[in-house]
Amino acid sequence: MKQADIVIIGGGPAGLAAAVSAYDAGNRNILIIERDEQLGGILNQCIHNGFGLHTFKEELTGPEYAARFIKQVEEREIPCVLGSMVLDISPEKVITYTSSTEGLVQVQAKAVILAMGCRERPRGALNIPGYRPAGIFSAGTAQRLVNIEGYMPGREVVILGSGDIGLIMARRMTLEGAKVKVVAELMPYSGGLKRNIVQCLDDFGIPLKLRHTVVNIHGKERLTGVTLAEVDSHGKPIPGTEEEYSCDTLLLSCGLIPENELSRNAGVEMAPVTNGPSVNESLETNLEGVFACGNVLHVHDLVDYVSQEAAIAGRNAVAFVNGQLKHHGAGIPVSVSGGVRYTVPRTIDPENMDDTLTVRFRVGAVYQNAYIDVYFDDKRVSHIKRPVLAPGEMEKVVLRKSDLLGQNIQNIKVEVTQG
Repeated sequence: MKQADIVIIGGGPAGLAAAVSAYDAGNRNILIIERDEQLGGILNQCIHNGFGLHTFKEELTGPEYAARFIKQVEEREIPCVLGSMVLDISPEKVITYTSSTEGLVQVQAKAVILAMGCRERPRGALNIPGYRPAGIFSAGTAQRLVNIEGYMPGREVVILGSGDIGLIMARRMTLEGAKVKVVAELMPYSGGLKRNIVQCLDDFGIPLKLRHTVVNIHGKERLTGVTLAEVDSHGKPIPGTEEEYSCDTLLLSCGLIPENELSRNAGVEMAPVTNGPSVNESLETNLEGVFACGNVLHVHDLVDYVSQEAAIAGRNAVAFVNGQLKHHGAGIPVSVSGGVRYTVPRTIDPENMDDTLTVRFRVGAVYQNAYIDVYFDDKRVSHIKRPVLAPGEMEKVVLRKSDLLGQNIQNIKVEVTQG
């Protein structure tokens, strides 16, 4: 059995940043396990720019952003095993993985960092009626086909869902010569960043139909068209609103799901809203010494925030290995109210905090002229006005350790209220 102080599962942006952070915090016994044949994760197929504005203060493509962190990992000579699939994480932090070169391998870790990323929601989860003709792809699959494999999925395209990947693929397919006829979104708001709506749809004259969904798929061997319909406030199609669009390609961009099968099997407690692990201020799960970061924890809007979060997980994993991370009980619970859907973290132990702690969250609807309030028990300690809040963009509040230590606070509440 191999031995390692810190095993990082996933070699995407979260895993790479966590490894660099752990190394820089003083640990030299780190192992990255990645199932792909190369490091970088999903960034390798994201050839558009817009990455790195916070981390590197310049605009990079996805592969360029990944390359910066891959270089840092290589300079530090952090071991990586590629083409290796993790099968199990035991409660004793024994990681079992398999690869074509090593066979079945077990690694005894002192700390584990979960950085497996997320996957797309498939067609089967969307309950779209119709046959299963060729021409239906998830947006991420189409992105890989176009950007890495060099194949065009089709020439006449309809996109269901306005997540960031779907918006970006609307532009990408247009630039490759396809005709993107419409982007349909079930919700009354887009699930993507505002900048992507402007740069990927508005700039190319691609219509966005909110409160619409696909109610039928036409064609048996190859997709020939789809029927869209408007939906009511409960998401049910409204009879008489159907519109038919001829197309040979349907791209699905209907949400991302954190990859947590390994986490669940290991006994990690899951947060119901995010479908990711429930973590404390150190990004530690209910299993001592098991940390989570990046899209496996909650789906992010910017990769820069993934890197920031992963760096915290890396430092705290080192602190755990060194016996510096103390467990003083359950910690202060963080509750939500108003329009806030969830927070990361869900509990806070002030003793283990850095001087400041960033609490990230998403709202459940579009709010204009709203306020983000933070309460310590019944006392409001923060009241921040925001002109616009939208579900597609993560929000944050920053808490100070000095405000929490020794105060006997029983609950921290984050709330969004309409102005």
